[in-house]
Amino acid sequence: MNSRSKPDLKPTSRCWQIDIVVADGFVLLEVAAIVDALRVANRIIAQPPFSWTYRSAKGGMIESRCEAFVNSQPFVDRPTADYAFVIGNSDPDTPALSLPGLISAYTYRNAQVFLLAEAASRYIQDRGDKGVHLSTHWENSALLRERSGLFEAGTALASEDGPVVTCAGMGATVDVVLSLMGRHISPAALVTVANVLLHDNIRDFSTRQPFGGARGTATGDTDLDHCIRIMQDNIEDPLPISELVAQVGISARSLERKFKTRFATTPNSFYREMRLSKANNLLLNTSLSVQEIGLACGFPSGFSGQYKAQFGLTPLVVRKRRRSGGQGATPDPEIGE
Repeated sequence: MNSRSKPDLKPTSRCWQIDIVVADGFVLLEVAAIVDALRVANRIIAQPPFSWTYRSAKGGMIESRCEAFVNSQPFVDRPTADYAFVIGNSDPDTPALSLPGLISAYTYRNAQVFLLAEAASRYIQDRGDKGVHLSTHWENSALLRERSGLFEAGTALASEDGPVVTCAGMGATVDVVLSLMGRHISPAALVTVANVLLHDNIRDFSTRQPFGGARGTATGDTDLDHCIRIMQDNIEDPLPISELVAQVGISARSLERKFKTRFATTPNSFYREMRLSKANNLLLNTSLSVQEIGLACGFPSGFSGQYKAQFGLTPLVVRKRRRSGGQGATPDPEIGE
């Protein structure tokens, strides 16, 4: 952490201003994580230390993918906020996430900017080689690797790049906000805020992202965690169960029992569903062909049939619905692949 992270705990009536930048399709979880933490802090501290303003390109009502709205103010040429959060978006390709001018407007006036999930991905992508080892949600990093073959990002919850902080977003947003708040309120007050939020462990920026990051799946079983990590590392060329148990160092029967107890499924079914989940992600968020997606997820043949068995629709139907904005509609009649 740099000098910005040093707590400013002298008694003061100053209110720290935070701008929350949103666009249609914003991730409601991230907004709620920021605002609820700030509200709790203002409730428990005698002189409320934080204020916030929603901002968007044109102002007005902005809708999340969950059909919740926030009323925003338009961007200003000379922002006065101390901090700005750019919220992630359900559409990783939305032009509304490309904000180099806005980021510069904040940082020029000594504000720190936090880019969450898809907003972080756009920033890293724009920086090219200079963006290596900054942070975004592991899912976004995987998508960009599939698209370009060259992209790599770190697996930390957040990484500082001067006045810009790239973050995984989603649930980790709470940790980022609590870290920010710790600069301006006492440790006791910070612990109280975390307790009210039922957040029992404030994770440091350097903490690795769970499950999709480089460590742990939090199953509580070392062998199970090891097996799932091997599966994650071998999506394109799936390993047979015999090879999995050999690498984990347990018997096939023991592995079957562990998956049955923890997930009520078999290792093969879990592995297949993991690969199909990645395929679904690529289908909705890339322009790769159905055949290319099948190959990337370990299905050299029969991909469409496996996909339909899992999700109830063929890949082409799902992709057509996504492009037409009708994901929530009644299933379309079956079409040929």
